[in-house]
Amino acid sequence: MIAVAITGASGPILGIRLVEELLKAGKPVHAVVSEAAWRVIGHELGFMKTGPAPLSAIIKKRGIAPVKRLAESDDKDFFSPLASGSTPLEAMVVAPCSMKTLSAAANGYSDSLITRACDVALKEKKRLVLVARETPLSAIHLENMLRLARAGAVVLPPAMAFYTHPKTLSDMTDFVVGKVLNVIGVKHSLFQSWDKQSAELKRRGRKK
Repeated sequence: MIAVAITGASGPILGIRLVEELLKAGKPVHAVVSEAAWRVIGHELGFMKTGPAPLSAIIKKRGIAPVKRLAESDDKDFFSPLASGSTPLEAMVVAPCSMKTLSAAANGYSDSLITRACDVALKEKKRLVLVARETPLSAIHLENMLRLARAGAVVLPPAMAFYTHPKTLSDMTDFVVGKVLNVIGVKHSLFQSWDKQSAELKRRGRKK
């Protein structure tokens, strides 16, 4: 199982696309969306929090991936499986990760299910990936990131790349999601890796 948390920073589409790609790959996913994230989702994507499984409803509406392997927990539910280190977990990803969540994770402050799950991932030596969404970064942000990196987490800012020749915002989003999938060891076809692009460029050069 892979846990995906979406927190209250700009870019919740990153977490939604990640869940979709994991489900398409046949991975069981357990998702948590913070209350602040739901407000951002409403503002940026136009989806509101409704029903007992609101993220499933969004993914069904988007029609990109099946939802049968998707479980959801409320961010206040400390009886969720994600709150215990005894739950088998491949990895946990927070995408996007607000600086509030990043600070809590860096300091072991488990005031929500998301931050408790981050704490569990670190103590159980599971892969923890934080898609830190802020710019510019203060010294406090950087110190928290360094502390997390030293504790074993992967800090993965959603940095743009142009070698894949993106044409749309979806291309840019999928590049970041693909980088997360690379880190947690899930195969994807969201973009062509540089080694393949480089080999193609060399072949073209030899033909000239």
